[in-house]
Amino acid sequence: MIQENVPERKSILSFPIDLFWAFINIFVCAYKGIKFIFFDLVIMLFNFVSLRVDRTYKKTKNLVGTEAEKQRERERKKKEQQAKYQEWYNNLGFVKKRNARLEAIRQKLLVDLQNEGGERSQNPRVFQYTARNADGKVETGTINGYSKLDVNTFLIQENYIVYDIKTSKMIDFLYGETSMFAVRMSNKDLLFWLTQLSTYLKSGIPLTDGVKILNKQLQKKKKYRKALQSVVYELTMGESFSKALEKQGIMFPALLINMIKAAEATGELEETLTDMANYYEELIKTRKQMISAVTYPTVIMVFAIAVITFILLYVIPSFIKIYEQSDVEINGLTLMVINLSDFLKNNIFYLLLGVILVCIVLLVCYKNIKAFRRNLQYFFMHMPLIGNIIIYNELTIFTKTFASLLANNVFITDSMSILSRITNNEIYKEIMNDTIDNIVKGDKISTSFQDHWAIPDVAYYMLVTGESTGQLADMMQKVSDYYSEMHRSLINNLKAFMEPILIAFLAIVVGIIILAVLVPMFGLLNGLEQ
Repeated sequence: MIQENVPERKSILSFPIDLFWAFINIFVCAYKGIKFIFFDLVIMLFNFVSLRVDRTYKKTKNLVGTEAEKQRERERKKKEQQAKYQEWYNNLGFVKKRNARLEAIRQKLLVDLQNEGGERSQNPRVFQYTARNADGKVETGTINGYSKLDVNTFLIQENYIVYDIKTSKMIDFLYGETSMFAVRMSNKDLLFWLTQLSTYLKSGIPLTDGVKILNKQLQKKKKYRKALQSVVYELTMGESFSKALEKQGIMFPALLINMIKAAEATGELEETLTDMANYYEELIKTRKQMISAVTYPTVIMVFAIAVITFILLYVIPSFIKIYEQSDVEINGLTLMVINLSDFLKNNIFYLLLGVILVCIVLLVCYKNIKAFRRNLQYFFMHMPLIGNIIIYNELTIFTKTFASLLANNVFITDSMSILSRITNNEIYKEIMNDTIDNIVKGDKISTSFQDHWAIPDVAYYMLVTGESTGQLADMMQKVSDYYSEMHRSLINNLKAFMEPILIAFLAIVVGIIILAVLVPMFGLLNGLEQ
């Protein structure tokens, strides 16, 4: 019996070696499993979806013509049904009463237009109207104007049947330039708007007609309807295009308004609209690069936190029961994991609430407290790698915008004022304000950029070269192209660098937790063998 037990004692003596190899295998398996989830599984899903799409495309390719004819027939029947429904609806009693009431309001409006309604105000006001559009639907909207008569004339020209037009201080407060409902046109919609308008002007379509066509194309964007209608109204009343855009408050960016103002003076409106469309297209690409750089690490970190939290909340407690029933000796690492699991289980709600409150407070402080925003930006701009990404992004936008302003003959002081308004970075705002002060004193533009930590030497010396040669606009465009490429390269390197680090981090953390769970199990097995 003693001889038979000898091999078992050797297995016990080899326990540290087995533990070492188990430790290595845990990390290797965790890394391979996470890599499979993030890469191989995604590729498998992509191939599967591509195969299904290809099969579906082949099946439907020969049926396109037939489906198109069926679609036209369905649309024709749908229009016939809508016409019948509209006729039936108009014959209803309450609809007739409503139409009679609207007609009575319309008669009062006509009387008002002949008296006080024709009086024009010095400043534009917001008028609320009720009218029937070309499709026969009664709608209520708002428009900026100088008198009820002007608004009525404009709406009639737009094929509306006007029933009521009114204005008041409350309407001005709710729908004016400083209203809480005021919106800014997104860069994506602005790019479409500029591209289409430039195309219409190049095709020989008058400016007012081009804007009207764009209003119809963007009629689904209800948040833009009032401002776009007001632009057409201002153009109809003989106002300049830049002034019409300026009167819409924050709807259109100050950069675009000043560029159009300069283009009206030089007669190069079409070229300026095309240049601004290219500018906003590059701006959208730069923004997408920034979002791409942040999205991937964020997704992996959220996934890592979710996996670790799940293990601590649901996996570890089941092992704790086993340890308690078996009276196993627990080491320090396992005890730390158990305590962390208990803490999360008892305080998970308060932790989530605390994280949400901290994020809200930081966001509110960042938006409303200038000193806090500046210090936070200063901190991130001095971080390794991240700081260069922020600086290159700001320089790309600054130099590209500056080059566009100079190319369209906008004054230097006006250019700096515009540049300080389009950036949210307080450090660069300070540089713009210092530049304006230096220009007033008679100094050069480059004086404010000299020896500044947020301005790389390459950008500064190219700015000095542009000043000395009189080709500042061309030099700023070259700086923009250079730092745009640097920014793109840095983001690609960051993504390639962060990918293995984050996956390895997740594998290490999960491996440590698994190791903390398994070490007491080895002790339990050791006790059973003895």
